[in-house]
Amino acid sequence: MTVITSFKEKRKEKQVKFERKLLRELTLEKLTKEVTSYFQPFFKQARFSQAIEDGSVDVAIEAYLLGASFGRVGHYGESFETIKRRCYEEEKYLIDTLYDYLQYWGNLSDNDFVSESLYLACEQYVSRWIQEGFDKGIMRYKLRLH
Repeated sequence: MTVITSFKEKRKEKQVKFERKLLRELTLEKLTKEVTSYFQPFFKQARFSQAIEDGSVDVAIEAYLLGASFGRVGHYGESFETIKRRCYEEEKYLIDTLYDYLQYWGNLSDNDFVSESLYLACEQYVSRWIQEGFDKGIMRYKLRLH
C-alpha cells in the first residue's frame, strides 16, 4: 500500500531541498564581510553589534534565496531587470525590514541625510544578494544541479 501525498507537500519538499543545496555554497564569512562593508560606516561604535550583523545576514539569506528561486526563468532567457520587476514586492519588503531593523538596533540619530543614506545602502545590499542568488540559480540550472 502506498502513501498518498499532496502536490503541495511535494513542492514544499522539493523547494526545501533546493534551498539547502544553494545554502551550502554560501559561507558565513562572506556574509559577515558584506555586512561589515555595507553598514560599518553608519555605526561609529568601536564594536559592530552582533544583533545588527545577525539581522543583516538573515535578510541577505532571504534575498539570496529569492534571487535563486528565479534562476530557472533566468536560465530560459528572462533578464535580471524583468526578474526585479516580478519580485518588486518581496524586495521592497526585505529592504524595509532591514532598514527598520537597523534603525531600531543601531540607535541612529534623527538626521534625514543619514537615514536616507542608510536606506540606499539597504537597497544596494538587498539588490546585490538577489543578483548573487539569481546568478547562482542560473548556474545551477545550466549545470543541471537543481
